[in-house]
Amino acid sequence: MSERKLKIVFMGTPGFAAACLEELVLSGHEVVGVVTAPDKPAGRGQKVSFSEVKQCALRHQLPVLQPEKLRDPLFLDALKSLSADVFVVVAFRMLPAVVFEMPPMGSINLHASLLPQYRGAAPINHAIINGEKTTGVTTFLIEQIIDTGKWLMREEVGIGEEETAGELHDKLMHCGAKLMLRTLDGLAAGSLQARPQEIAGVLHEAPKIFREFCEIKWDKSGKEVVNHIRGLSPYPGAFTLIKEDVFKIYRAYFEEEQHKSAPGTLKTDRRSKLCFAVNDGWVCITELQAAGKKRMKTEEFLRGNGLG
Repeated sequence: MSERKLKIVFMGTPGFAAACLEELVLSGHEVVGVVTAPDKPAGRGQKVSFSEVKQCALRHQLPVLQPEKLRDPLFLDALKSLSADVFVVVAFRMLPAVVFEMPPMGSINLHASLLPQYRGAAPINHAIINGEKTTGVTTFLIEQIIDTGKWLMREEVGIGEEETAGELHDKLMHCGAKLMLRTLDGLAAGSLQARPQEIAGVLHEAPKIFREFCEIKWDKSGKEVVNHIRGLSPYPGAFTLIKEDVFKIYRAYFEEEQHKSAPGTLKTDRRSKLCFAVNDGWVCITELQAAGKKRMKTEEFLRGNGLG
């Protein structure tokens, strides 16, 4: 921790951001305000729920702003009155220039990839889907074009062979929170220099994921299918049809084998194995969920279903 204490406005909404806010609150810097999404009704009872960032802010008795529109003059006035040195932005909306240019030290974003790779809304998912062995976290200064600003610090993180997007999310969440704190310490000490993102080789993008992308294509290789399942687990979840019913698939492994079955052909011993044919073998499901049912292991699922 540097001797200089920065005044920070934090902007974010989900748990990934809340972990970073928690780290900053416990640091020697001063969080003078928090900006998060408006409260929304959720669930069957439509009970109003607070974002995880708001919950964290309330626990620490921090001022909270929840603008519907980021260009609202009342919001901008309230933001200016906080007199922050820097804005820290994690998993939040795209900011207009009138916001990100406000603090004298700029606005810093935390991104869950090694920029410039995997720019976009879903870097964790796409890194696994593409079979990457490593990824990481990057802090950078926000500019007009999303995810293109000069970077400040980054840290590489390995991806396990069976690791899911949910597991990698949690690993990057904690790593990113600590990286953001080190970034702020470096800025406060004047020891950090922002550097342009350099593009070398093929640039992978990480666009937002829509439902049609989540359907499993069994005519791909077994490795590709398993990576697709891992990269969407647990959310939003890869899915397939079994006897016209939709099933989410959370975990699977690949067994290489030459066969003559058409891609997508279902094979089961009705006890512990539930496999689908792919071009170079079988993808065997180990965790799945039927619509309206709980997530379960394949053995449990097969005990109550007459498949095969």
